[in-house]
Amino acid sequence: MTKDEHVTAAASAPEAVVAARNLVKIFRDFWHRPKVHAVADISFDIRRGEVFGLLGPNGSGKSTTIKMMLGLLHPSAGHLDVLGRSPRDVQTKARLGYLPEESYLYPYLTPAETLHFFGRLFGLSRSDREARIEQLLDMIGLLHARNRTVGEFSKGMARRVGLAQALINDPDLIVLDEPTSGLDPLGCRQVKNLIQTLARRGKTVVLSSHLLADVEDVCDRIAILYNGRIQAMGAMHDLLEQRNRYRLTLPEDVPPDTLRQMLAQARELLGQEPDVDHPRVDLEQFFLRIIEQARGQVHTPSGTAPTKDIAAYLATQGEVPSASAPETDAKASAEEKLKHLTEPKDPTAT
Repeated sequence: MTKDEHVTAAASAPEAVVAARNLVKIFRDFWHRPKVHAVADISFDIRRGEVFGLLGPNGSGKSTTIKMMLGLLHPSAGHLDVLGRSPRDVQTKARLGYLPEESYLYPYLTPAETLHFFGRLFGLSRSDREARIEQLLDMIGLLHARNRTVGEFSKGMARRVGLAQALINDPDLIVLDEPTSGLDPLGCRQVKNLIQTLARRGKTVVLSSHLLADVEDVCDRIAILYNGRIQAMGAMHDLLEQRNRYRLTLPEDVPPDTLRQMLAQARELLGQEPDVDHPRVDLEQFFLRIIEQARGQVHTPSGTAPTKDIAAYLATQGEVPSASAPETDAKASAEEKLKHLTEPKDPTAT
């Protein structure tokens, strides 16, 4: 299948929430002469229940692509469908949730008043707004601060309110631009958990971030843009896996004599010394464990409280299959795992 045929087939697939074909955006000067080719002939699709990452350095076309998906900019050429309609359609916008890079909130409103304001923009009844606001504030850990003005909040706390306003309308497509900006490591982990939960519940999430570790943690597929063009696109597992290297994980508490015998045999077979070290938890895991221990000794939080499970109204959709590569069965034999690792795979597949 050619590239154009593949894009056309993907765009027409029923699970495609966003379908872009040969998308172009040119910014022109006062005399309508081409000034900047911000997006230059890109094609991609984003599926239901998927977390899709848009990556690239500053000026690569990420923000322009997001604005076209939101209907804030009109493509100069190409075709773009969002939720089966034009992104400028009012019915499409009603099903979108957007967290911009900077949270623009009225500083003299409380979190509850802020969410009431956005809920009214979507035409929600007062009873629906009150129920959802209670659940959202509990979910983001700010229920105890519902009557404080947003102007008193730290950047991280305001960011949580911004995330809540992006979810007040129970959107089908959620676009998050730098969602963990200003958040502490605990808040970052909570947002990443929320993103994964939303995807499992059938929501589609588009994530743009310069924090690549966050993207790697949550995204099923990514597209890397540079100079307005897609330079690489595919499943995270396929793009990052080093298929010419292998790692062997041994059970816990291997006797030293057994390990020495295995290393001697490996040295003899390989003709060189294999690398051996102890696995480490990452800094985020260590940090979260320390904070969790400290929380057991504090009864009244001074900042954000522990977050709760996903808001009930966001969890009404059924679970959808993960869009990421299937994991190998933990009980499979080493030979089966080796067969899985050595199978040829098309590195350009998307």
